[in-house]
Amino acid sequence: MGQITLERVTKSFGDVNVIPPLDLTIEDGEFCVFVGPSGCGKSTLLRLIAGLEDISSGTIRIDGLDASNTPPAKRGLAMVFQSYALYPHMSVRKNIAFPLRMAGIPQEEQNRRIEAAAKALNLTDYLDRRPGQLSGGQRQRVAIGRAIVREPAAFLFDEPLSNLDAALRVGMRLEISELHERLKTTMIYVTHDQVEAMTMADKIVVLRAGHIEQVGSPLELYHAPRNLFVAGFIGSPKMNLIDGDAARQHNATTIGIRPEHIDVVDSGPWQGTVGVAEHLGSDTFLHVHGTGLADMLTVRATGEIGLRHGDTVNLAPREDQIHRFDAQGLRIG
Repeated sequence: MGQITLERVTKSFGDVNVIPPLDLTIEDGEFCVFVGPSGCGKSTLLRLIAGLEDISSGTIRIDGLDASNTPPAKRGLAMVFQSYALYPHMSVRKNIAFPLRMAGIPQEEQNRRIEAAAKALNLTDYLDRRPGQLSGGQRQRVAIGRAIVREPAAFLFDEPLSNLDAALRVGMRLEISELHERLKTTMIYVTHDQVEAMTMADKIVVLRAGHIEQVGSPLELYHAPRNLFVAGFIGSPKMNLIDGDAARQHNATTIGIRPEHIDVVDSGPWQGTVGVAEHLGSDTFLHVHGTGLADMLTVRATGEIGLRHGDTVNLAPREDQIHRFDAQGLRIG
């Protein structure tokens, strides 16, 4: 079991309140991602759940039991940090076994857990190597293996892929997602990368300045952002946001439309000049200026289209895909 509930949890450092009263429930077996810009409080929130920081008020429950004042080692949680924090003089086997030895687990049980974790993480052939003989992705898998052998109620990941290059990040993202499918254990994952959040999460928690802006599935947040902050943060490239007359025509203060919902047409209501055209083969991203709507509109076209810098382009938004926001930045309808 691994349900985690936060009830009116706050955190202050002196006079600075970094987490205002916050309520959140993460269900057993759920993959929950905390996402938001730097300084939004996501890592602090994770550390409060882990017990590495004391809450200022409120209650943290793990499987219904009050764990607010329970030491980290007694919470039944396992944390994986951005830094691998492996012992360079120890083999992979000994690194993975370290928390089991500290807990006094019998050797036979240690061996069972180590072999099971190594198999799950494709590390069986590397158990006798030292960390210096491994790639960055393999070292991160060892750090995850050290968490797995504890058989925790939940895994807590604090930006675990930040130190990896782009190709390794994609590979490890898939591996962690597949691991979750196999283990069915609750996972809480902190990242500033909304692509990681969209591709990995069952549930996303979008944070800004310690406040929860929205909670929901990736597609719920993508298709129905609660406010302008979520609309502009979730999605890559981000949603186009337009004020002025174009918004007032839709009885809104601001309208939003995603790049893939603007069509390149022979004749349309919007016209501008192509600035940068990013030709990726499967898609073309056009950054269009001079429309009179916004400083720049981003348009995503499927496949390769023959537009270059300086070309005039006609655009048509898909009316059924326009998002409307009021003067407070909240979603209308």
